[in-house]
Amino acid sequence: MIRAVVFDLDGVLRHFDPAHVTAIEARHGLSEGSIHAAAFAPELLDPVVTGRRSRADWVRSVGERIAHPQAAEEWGRHPSAPDPGMLALGDELRAGGIRTAILTNGTDTIPAELRESGIDAHVDDVFNSAEIGFAKPDPRAFQHVLGALDLPAAEVFFTDDSPSKLAGAEALGIRTHHFTGEAVLRTVLRDAGVLQPSTS
Repeated sequence: MIRAVVFDLDGVLRHFDPAHVTAIEARHGLSEGSIHAAAFAPELLDPVVTGRRSRADWVRSVGERIAHPQAAEEWGRHPSAPDPGMLALGDELRAGGIRTAILTNGTDTIPAELRESGIDAHVDDVFNSAEIGFAKPDPRAFQHVLGALDLPAAEVFFTDDSPSKLAGAEALGIRTHHFTGEAVLRTVLRDAGVLQPSTS
């Protein structure tokens, strides 16, 4: 029986408009995709999502790499929007006695971001790689979650919009789902007996 559902954050519970980044690049004469190519290069990304450097330092490094600090600062303020349907799903799960949590490859600003967006009010627990010290798909990140939830892997369900992030969970025996949308996830959770068939 599934007793806890763990959600990825970005691309699942909240979303970023890619047009925002494209507009920044166009405004500053940067090639399309250059900001994300710099920001998500492993040598810049890995330290920030494992808590070895701050988000502010990461943004500064992105600015240095693209030779445009102002563009990086604008990108660093990229607004996000919570997904109301997914937050409602989290509320339904909690009302049905299912524990809910977030596991995100995040930075040191995640707690503040979740408070400001109100997302933290819709989950029971937040697990941030920058605090754990290990990032998905490292099995140690998922082992930390299991320990904190005090649940065996067989009683935990994890969904992420990035298939590559599921491997660590699967290695531990956690049931996983590649997130492609709320409707499909609801069907999977109903089939697993986590949501009642009458849930809309």
